[in-house]
Amino acid sequence: MGNKTGVWAKVWPSVIVVVALLACWQGVTMWGQVDSWLLPSPASIVQEAASANVWPRLMEHTGATLRLTLLGFAGGSAAGFLLAALLHLAPGLRAAVYPLLVVSQNVPIVVIGPLLTMWLGYGLLPKVLLVMMVCFFPISVAMLGGLTNTDAQLRNYLQMIGTGKWQLFWRLELPHAIIHLFSGLKLAASYSVLSAIVAEWLGTNKGLGYFMQLSAKGFMPERVFASVFIIVALSLSLFGLMTLAEKLLMRWRPAKKEGN
Repeated sequence: MGNKTGVWAKVWPSVIVVVALLACWQGVTMWGQVDSWLLPSPASIVQEAASANVWPRLMEHTGATLRLTLLGFAGGSAAGFLLAALLHLAPGLRAAVYPLLVVSQNVPIVVIGPLLTMWLGYGLLPKVLLVMMVCFFPISVAMLGGLTNTDAQLRNYLQMIGTGKWQLFWRLELPHAIIHLFSGLKLAASYSVLSAIVAEWLGTNKGLGYFMQLSAKGFMPERVFASVFIIVALSLSLFGLMTLAEKLLMRWRPAKKEGN
């Protein structure tokens, strides 16, 4: 009961702000001088999304976007984990590769996307790779930091009693890096849905990115906003799942004392 109360205490201020913003939005569109084709009201957005001819299509496109997001997020997470472990265990390789990773993140994905499409076609693979490229970097960086910044005294003790490099990695460095790994996973979860939408803009006939483009060209803002709301909900849900997984895995950590 106490945990539920604590969670609600953290959530309710944001809920109140969102409700107030939606109420103001509804009021402006109802009594203001704003044309509906410029800014539809929240009520009209929900009504349009729930209509019989839109809802099935919206769910079909949501399913396609969710599939692309989960494939890219899973692949990017695995790649980020393996790359971080490899660079940590091979310091010479890290010195050579890490700067290139940083440089790669300065290339806009709207540039990388068309190149992947040219090389690999318009199928699912280039879109998944694009999402993976967005997701793997924060996971690699976060986990590398966790693997490096372990307890120095405990590391020295384990080395003194003859612990090998692999044993040191599995017994000390990897467990310590788990919390840092989840920091990267939560950040990647926030990016994954948005990168999937960008990937769908490159050329497809399914997904919320495609549905948004089609609706915008047809001057149907209600459907565009409905897609945006679903995208936000997917991002928050994936972030929440990572937060829940972190809490379940980190129960072994001692509780923080008040005042620390």
